[in-house]
Amino acid sequence: MMIRENARIISLQTRLSEVRTELQRAMAEEAQGEAKDYSFATLKGPVSLSALFGEKRDLLMVHNMGTHCSSCTMWADGFNGLYPHVSDRASFVVSSPNSPEEQAAFAASRGWVFPMVSTQGTRFAADMGFENATGQAMPGVSAFQKQDGKIVRVSAAGFDTGDEYCSVWRLFDLLPEGVDGWRPKKSYG
Repeated sequence: MMIRENARIISLQTRLSEVRTELQRAMAEEAQGEAKDYSFATLKGPVSLSALFGEKRDLLMVHNMGTHCSSCTMWADGFNGLYPHVSDRASFVVSSPNSPEEQAAFAASRGWVFPMVSTQGTRFAADMGFENATGQAMPGVSAFQKQDGKIVRVSAAGFDTGDEYCSVWRLFDLLPEGVDGWRPKKSYG
């Protein structure tokens, strides 16, 4: 009896995932549009948005709020483990308003292996909708694709507590009290 009930629950979870994907695709239309070939600062010097694609057709660009945000740190920690898998399919870069020097020091302290670019002094985050009215960076991800010699943002999604981009929240959902007031920290101990 329990096996049959577990199979039903798994089937419902699968359907929920399919519905979520359908909704994300429908919402992606709002994010679509041609993007300028922005220039970003890195430790090696300026790099263009088009160069971030490398040899890939697709690029995932994470919009990180920077070193001050514990939630963004947790997301990036998770992406670090996923990076080899994701970068096999699409280029993957994390952007933040921190300087390249701050990014490099913080990335080294966390063991991050993915590339990072600084949006400091650019309109990129604001133009992509990941900056609030006061100029503060907001977290999320944009998906870009090269199409007929142009850079097109094909979709985007914001990050927030409990989202699907950080597996911690889904694991806590399995507990009777769920998150129970827990908040991410940069270190535990």
